[in-house]
Amino acid sequence: MEVFKGTKIVNGIAIGKIKVYKAPVYTISEELVSDIAAEIARFDAAREKVQAEQNALYDKEMKAGHKDTAGIFEAHAMMLDDEETLIDPCKELMAEGHTAEYAVRDGFDAAAAMFLNMEDEYFKARSADVIDLKNAMLDVLFGADTANLQGTEPAILVAEDLAPSETVKLDKSLLLGLVTRQGSSNSHTAILARSMNWPTLIQCHDVADDWDGKFAILDGYNSCIYIEPDQDIIDKLSAKQKEDKEKEAKLQELKGQPSVTKDGQHVKLYANIGGPKDINAVIDNDAEGVGLFRSEFVYLNSKTDPTEDEQFAAYKKVLEGLAPRMVIIRTCDIGADKTIDYMNLEKEENPALGFRAVRICLTRPAFFKRQLRALLRASAYGNLGIMFPMIISLWEVQKCKGILNECKAELEAEGVKVGNYQIGIMIETPAAALCADELAEEVDFFSLGTNDLTQYTCAIDRQSASLEPFSNTHHPAVLRLIRETIEAGHRHNTWVGICGELGADPTLTEEFLKMGVDELSVNPKSILPLRGNVRNADMSKYKTQSPKPEAKPEPKPEVKAEAKAEKPKGFFGRLFG
Repeated sequence: MEVFKGTKIVNGIAIGKIKVYKAPVYTISEELVSDIAAEIARFDAAREKVQAEQNALYDKEMKAGHKDTAGIFEAHAMMLDDEETLIDPCKELMAEGHTAEYAVRDGFDAAAAMFLNMEDEYFKARSADVIDLKNAMLDVLFGADTANLQGTEPAILVAEDLAPSETVKLDKSLLLGLVTRQGSSNSHTAILARSMNWPTLIQCHDVADDWDGKFAILDGYNSCIYIEPDQDIIDKLSAKQKEDKEKEAKLQELKGQPSVTKDGQHVKLYANIGGPKDINAVIDNDAEGVGLFRSEFVYLNSKTDPTEDEQFAAYKKVLEGLAPRMVIIRTCDIGADKTIDYMNLEKEENPALGFRAVRICLTRPAFFKRQLRALLRASAYGNLGIMFPMIISLWEVQKCKGILNECKAELEAEGVKVGNYQIGIMIETPAAALCADELAEEVDFFSLGTNDLTQYTCAIDRQSASLEPFSNTHHPAVLRLIRETIEAGHRHNTWVGICGELGADPTLTEEFLKMGVDELSVNPKSILPLRGNVRNADMSKYKTQSPKPEAKPEPKPEVKAEAKAEKPKGFFGRLFG
């Protein structure tokens, strides 16, 4: 028996033979050709065929209800129209007398290198999309048949790496699990693996061709693969696999069940989402609402500052699609680790403590009002909560509410219908937690952002891997601030939720219930396991609990405030402005 480690993407156990997936290897001629027009025609024909394939994959995933993965192929099709980044560089190489194959290889590799050399991990991962398209183009130009690279029997698929289009073409009935030598946790293949719930291991550097046909067990829980395991390992992990299947079946039985403890304490279980593409995940996992819609992705996915109408369309789609569930939309939280070139933000030495989130909005009122108007217009189509992030003081809340009220008055004067909505803030700084009594007087709800609250309380940069040994997400200071915030909120009839990663931590579920939390918002796949934890909890053993908030007799008073005056191209330009 041999054991090899990797980085897990999806937990789970896969047991079976290995199939080593090998992509075609092409020899590209370096010789120059005389018929330049013919090469350009071959390039254009291949590009059109690959674009049609990407659109077909988009349609396939949409019909299957996989809107998140469908978006990958929609983006690929758009990339193939990018003249400046992909098409023109390739045609310039062909104009020099190089073949279409040579031009695709060098032109696409140059674009992929541009992404790979960027600091941001998300953008680095986009280099894989360009390589995927390069390989698809070469397959067409060389006339390769890639239909049967997977084999004909169920297997654990092992590969150097897999492109998104390769992954989605796999016969799911034959795929037990996935192991790659390369890859990243931000890659589209990783996203696909998570959406399909395949046990998956990446960065397993010992992957070898001679594994083909060998019996193996992929252990996602322990981030390893056993090649020709002994009987003890087979028995142990077979039992674990059976246990997982039984647990999954039991989790499905929780759909439609109330999130109530054995002694009758109720907590709402909401989902964290990034946009309209996540609507199905909310419904499929039986979330009771959305506790965090990260509206910054509307900005990140746009090549320019999104218009009021563009934002309205995105918010309306989610509110309408999930009605009557509540949807809490966080106003633009750009800055720190999320930057956009078209916003022209200055580089900062310490961006986590810098110009971000509500600080940008309050100093760019026209920018802020576009979003608030879009949110208010969308409120007529569902159950909306508007949440302001990165709050540290009372005046910020009052200023935000003042601008919101201005927008509401403007829309009503224009004859635009505005629905009902709640106003909330994120408690993600010690300052906000310690001033919670004052802040609660101004809002309908709090949402504890535990990721940043932990970072700021413990003075630990959560983006720094070197500080991992010093990080303690269960730090008593953080838990104390959470408890005191919940108690402060309840003293003023303000309900309190948690939308950070701690909300999905099963070891803290009972602790949060003991504190009296009203809502937990987690990634959609954590909803049913969390509901199981809640329903198994018995809080009667605790003598005291934080009092629950009563329904507020009327909305918070409006606060009037005057806003101060505002002090590469192609597809890839959408990423960089």
